[in-house]
Amino acid sequence: MNTQASQGTALITGASSGIGAVYAERLARRGYDLILAGRDAARLEAVASKVRAAGRAAQIIPGDLSSKADTKVIETRLLTDGSISLFLNNAGQAATTPLIESDINKLEQMLEVNVLAFTRLVAAAAKAFVQRGRGIIVNVASAVALAPELLNGAYNGSKAYVLNFTQSMQNELAGKGVQVQAVLPGAVGTELWARSGLPVEQLPKEIVMPVDEVVDAALAGLDQGELVTIPSLPDIQSWDRFLAARKVLQPNLSRAKAASRYRH
Repeated sequence: MNTQASQGTALITGASSGIGAVYAERLARRGYDLILAGRDAARLEAVASKVRAAGRAAQIIPGDLSSKADTKVIETRLLTDGSISLFLNNAGQAATTPLIESDINKLEQMLEVNVLAFTRLVAAAAKAFVQRGRGIIVNVASAVALAPELLNGAYNGSKAYVLNFTQSMQNELAGKGVQVQAVLPGAVGTELWARSGLPVEQLPKEIVMPVDEVVDAALAGLDQGELVTIPSLPDIQSWDRFLAARKVLQPNLSRAKAASRYRH
């Protein structure tokens, strides 16, 4: 029996495998009960069974976040279930083919999940947590949010959206009792790659991080209060310099006159 003091309930999307399933195990150890959402009911139940065996309660919500009706089920749960204290916005799809070789319908479905469903759910969690004066929101993005030259532009753009959205949320929710984190893993050893058409076995081994290590690093970053956690980044000062450069640009991004180089 898990004697860890209760931390409330964590709702995890994309919980049937990979990063979401490992988070479920780790959060259960930390004292969270779980609500597990994902497309594969059988696999969700397998994860839930492990959580229950560890002494925590677990429920499942099968559904597909490319369906607005399924998304609204989770949205309503976030808004109405006062036990939820952590929302892990982990569900996502990937694309690895060049734009002109991609199926635009599949890209649209990916954006439904990575951008539209993401936005509805994170907005619901933020609203509910602010009303309760407490809560944690973890948004799983990707390191390609910072590397538009890699993979597929629609996928990279969707993950840049998650990063930008999280940074904006931090600014908006400051002082309201809500902790926000964006996690930017690089290549992770999950099924996501195979589903996107590029099996992880085809990637150089030195760039692929095991799922457990990604989640443990992300949780360590959460404990340290990081807004952005990049599990593989050796030197945090690299990120600090990146932020500093962006802030230097900010005052000059909107001015009444065009820069002198554009004048004839």
